Amino acid sequence: MKPLLALASTLSLISCATIAPPATSGTVDHVVLLWLKRPGNAADRQAIRTASADLRTIPGIKFLDSGTPLASDRPIVDDSFDVGLTMRFDSVQALRAYETHPLHVKQKTEVLLPLSKKVLVYDIVR
Repeated sequence: MKPLLALASTLSLISCATIAPPATSGTVDHVVLLWLKRPGNAADRQAIRTASADLRTIPGIKFLDSGTPLASDRPIVDDSFDVGLTMRFDSVQALRAYETHPLHVKQKTEVLLPLSKKVLVYDIVR
């Protein structure tokens, strides 16, 4: 039993040592997926796309676009969301500044969140 515990302890230390720490610098891709309270509602989709387009004026955003899911019958693809936003920021600091920028806060609280029942965000450092 003692050899098994020693082996398990050694393996856990090795696995912890090989995990890279999260990146803290580089450009950032910010992906936002939204599920509407009224799924498939064209007016709500357009309102979110219009509100998100206004965000392009925020400093630090290199790219911003929005769209709807591509239907797929592949089990690995989640096409259940209504609107997707993709953005690229110059840096992690630019993303952090965007999160508190008054225009982002306004569009989020007045348009995006009232129309959405679920929001998922993925941030990817490049």
